[in-house]
Amino acid sequence: MTAGAAALVGLGVLFFLTSAVGLLRFPDFYTRMHAAGKCDTLGALLVLIGLAALQGFGLASVKILLIAVFLFATSPTATHAIARSALRSDLPAWTREERRPR
Repeated sequence: MTAGAAALVGLGVLFFLTSAVGLLRFPDFYTRMHAAGKCDTLGALLVLIGLAALQGFGLASVKILLIAVFLFATSPTATHAIARSALRSDLPAWTREERRPR
């Protein structure tokens, strides 16, 4: 049980690291939002499920799983709302013709 929980937490941290790299490397707002929205949601879910598994069956694990469900519902919705407001504000997307400053 402990090894499985540690694997879930480790995998979640790996997704958080992937998200951070995506935020630094991607060229525009929309691709950065995609990296943050997908990887952070999955990373947080894996970490929370790992913590619930480590805790065992009890009230604390039920609370952690309820937080995971709430996060699973709200994080993609918030990411979509932010990206949609950027699109409505005419924030241009990066194209291949544009060179990214280095």
